[in-house]
Amino acid sequence: MERVAVNPWDWSLPLGYHQAEVITGATRQVICAGQTAVDGAGRPQHPGDMRAQIGLALDNLEAVLAGAGMTLGNVIRLGVYATDVDAALQNFDLMGKRFGPHRVAPPMTLVGVTRLAVPGLLFEIEAMAAA
Repeated sequence: MERVAVNPWDWSLPLGYHQAEVITGATRQVICAGQTAVDGAGRPQHPGDMRAQIGLALDNLEAVLAGAGMTLGNVIRLGVYATDVDAALQNFDLMGKRFGPHRVAPPMTLVGVTRLAVPGLLFEIEAMAAA
């Protein structure tokens, strides 16, 4: 799979994402449901702690991708939902710490929401991946 970044402007690069990517040579796609800060039984974890919830949501995303034989390096698009966008952005260094080693900056949308499906959850991340 080859990825070519499309960035008519460079303002999104310090935030960790490209405006678009042209993907060629992919033969397999995985579409992941939104991942949140829940344990293996689906119970919400880390109430009120945005940073911990982002970390666990990313752990869960990595586990789903691993189950499909992929890593964060295969992610080609992200959708992020947060009940407090400012708090999420203050902790987005976690995104860089996870995606940076894979040298990818997938196109992303961040949306502020009034709540997520399960009360107490603050952050949800969904992904599309390809190989």
